[in-house]
Amino acid sequence: MTALQVLVVEDDSSIAMPFVETLVETGHGLFGMAATESNAVMAALQSRSDLIIADAQLREGSGISAVDEILWNGFVPHLFISGDTEEVLARQPDAVALNKPFREPELVVASQRALDAPDREFKDRAARFSNDRRYHRTA
Repeated sequence: MTALQVLVVEDDSSIAMPFVETLVETGHGLFGMAATESNAVMAALQSRSDLIIADAQLREGSGISAVDEILWNGFVPHLFISGDTEEVLARQPDAVALNKPFREPELVVASQRALDAPDREFKDRAARFSNDRRYHRTA
């Protein structure tokens, strides 16, 4: 497998560091870390990561909202980690979501599921946007 550059969006370093270590141990690199919604969006806009792992709920903002905004610039495989995956799946039914706490093998499997997922979610969102009359100019 090709080494990936991963953007980690997590506001609790005691949670982030163990899975960053797992990613590094499995041959991947850390693209960046962000603890807030706005920092995640800025990091993603500066350069493109291969995978985003985002906590759904951040102290400042939402990982779900950050990923939504990042995806407007193009699809990036992503997965959410959360203590409440039902909230994630209510907002993004096709999302790959992993419950906290999790074990290393679960993170590896969820990461692969995110990488294997088609960009259907992005295409569906783009179609909804293009069909929404609020975003069309009138002559």
